[in-house]
Amino acid sequence: MLWPYISLGLATAGILALGVLSLRVYAEVSALARQLGKSSDDLARAAERLQRAAEPLARRSGDFPLDDIP
Repeated sequence: MLWPYISLGLATAGILALGVLSLRVYAEVSALARQLGKSSDDLARAAERLQRAAEPLARRSGDFPLDDIP
């Protein structure tokens, strides 16, 4: 009669361990999602700055003759 209690206790401990590990995974995934969102926003801002910086250069590119380039 002792073995069923031991197996039930071990099964309960295993389920609790899996629950704790799943909570840790959830926390890490949430942190990763926040970091991914922040990185995406940073990339969007950098792309906008690059586009603003490239506009004057793109407008001036028609001023140079391309026939002289070897």
